[in-house]
Amino acid sequence: MPTLETLLTDFAFGFLLVFVRIGTAMMIMPGLGDSFVPQNIRLYMALGLSLVLSPLIMPYIPSPVPGMAIMLSLIAMEFVIGLLIGTVSRMLMTALDTAGMIISSASGLANAQVFNPSMATQGSVVGAFLSVTGVLFIFGSNLHHVLIYGLVESYDMFPIGGMPDAGSMAELLSRALSVSFLTGFQMSIPFIILSLMLYALMGVLSRLMPQLQVFILVLPVQIFLTLLVLSLTLSSIYLFWAAKFEEGIMYFLRSTGG
Repeated sequence: MPTLETLLTDFAFGFLLVFVRIGTAMMIMPGLGDSFVPQNIRLYMALGLSLVLSPLIMPYIPSPVPGMAIMLSLIAMEFVIGLLIGTVSRMLMTALDTAGMIISSASGLANAQVFNPSMATQGSVVGAFLSVTGVLFIFGSNLHHVLIYGLVESYDMFPIGGMPDAGSMAELLSRALSVSFLTGFQMSIPFIILSLMLYALMGVLSRLMPQLQVFILVLPVQIFLTLLVLSLTLSSIYLFWAAKFEEGIMYFLRSTGG
């Protein structure tokens, strides 16, 4: 019969492994791991979630506690797996920033750069708006539950002590990046069509009236029409992105699980 000391040692070892994987993923994940969330808050959330999920994950923890060398290798593997999960979810989030950059370029707002707190870097005005409100949409639509579900399911996909090969991880990351870019492009298609129509109109006007400063006249109209179309399609953009985001997470679970 295991003693209390053995049980406490096993639980402490299991909690450490759970915290390394979940904490690493949460430091990168959208919403929970954004730069505007204080580091101590992220740490407390990772600790709390690891404590809550530890009883569910304890059957996956190796027993008895291995030696120091094996323990350090397990911690390193858990760190890499958590980094992979968080990176994939972050790549799917960048579709909003990609769409914002394309929309800004199509509307003449590309030169207006602001700090994007979700990406922790300079970005377009529309991209910053879509990224920040996308974080709000994640929590409002309970998409963060999908991220937590993915963390729990990752122990079936990546058992403790096992790690996917580098080729599979590179293929998965490249697919997540391509899906993110394609999703951002698809969300910005109405604005690309609008800009092409305006450019065609500008070409016709410049031919009819060469002395007219067409660009100066059309640019305010272009910005106004872009904002109008954005206000009409914003809900559809977020619904489309949410469906693609969830689909990407589910693909990640199926591909790595299979």
